[in-house]
Amino acid sequence: VQLQASGGGLVQAGGSLRLSCAASGRTFGSYAMGWFRQAPGKEREFVAAVTRTGSSALYADSVKGRFTISRDNAKNTVYLQMNSLKPEDTAVYYCAATAYRYSDHANEYGYWGQGTLVTVSS
Repeated sequence: VQLQASGGGLVQAGGSLRLSCAASGRTFGSYAMGWFRQAPGKEREFVAAVTRTGSSALYADSVKGRFTISRDNAKNTVYLQMNSLKPEDTAVYYCAATAYRYSDHANEYGYWGQGTLVTVSS
């Protein structure tokens, strides 16, 4: 599966953005999906993940209550709605797919998009 992330940009603190990740192929529903991010000078970290059907989601503590992951299998797309953004949310955001159970471990995801930059100004 090939992944294409979009929707990043510059936003003021307290604002919102919605990231999208479009997947190629007709087997999108076979993959659990995740979002990860990497800030300058830091390691990649988990943000959120969703099951194949979208029935359950997992969030990092740092984004819980502010971010929402969802998916539309008919459109082969996973979303990350980001509200109440903070400067510390500034990072390149990556979507990823796994043929296994949804997870917060990056090494369990075999497919990665190219990343989209989110910059939150104070």
